[in-house]
Amino acid sequence: MERTLIIIKPDAVQRGLIGEIIRRFERRGLRIVAMKLMQITPELAERHYAVHRGKPFYPGLIRYITSAPVVVMVLEGTRAIEVVRRTMGATNPAEAAPGTIRADFGLEVGRNLVHGSDSPETAAFEIPLFFTDDEILSYSRATDPWIFES
Repeated sequence: MERTLIIIKPDAVQRGLIGEIIRRFERRGLRIVAMKLMQITPELAERHYAVHRGKPFYPGLIRYITSAPVVVMVLEGTRAIEVVRRTMGATNPAEAAPGTIRADFGLEVGRNLVHGSDSPETAAFEIPLFFTDDEILSYSRATDPWIFES
């Protein structure tokens, strides 16, 4: 099972889209193994987005992600990173495929509703920024045999 970090960003929280976004991931069969509502501090935002430091959009990105509460989650499933990224859609909502979260609810790159890790290495870096090992659960659902082949 692969794990990935999801951030339901301030724009989605403020627009009341938390449930809709979670619903889409759950309907794909992904299992929520950690979740919390939180306010990201500037320090945490700088660590999370360190790869973008020095880029022109970086200061605005930090202001945006710290501007209001977010929901952070760890999702688990077969090829979870790929499945999440396809469910979210392209970073630019105008280029996202119809039926994806970003295409259905977004218009601009700077308000694209949701973040998901883009690789196993990124997930391994991001998840511990937001969750301790004790906050991530391992469990089975009664429906798991109908979702996962093994």
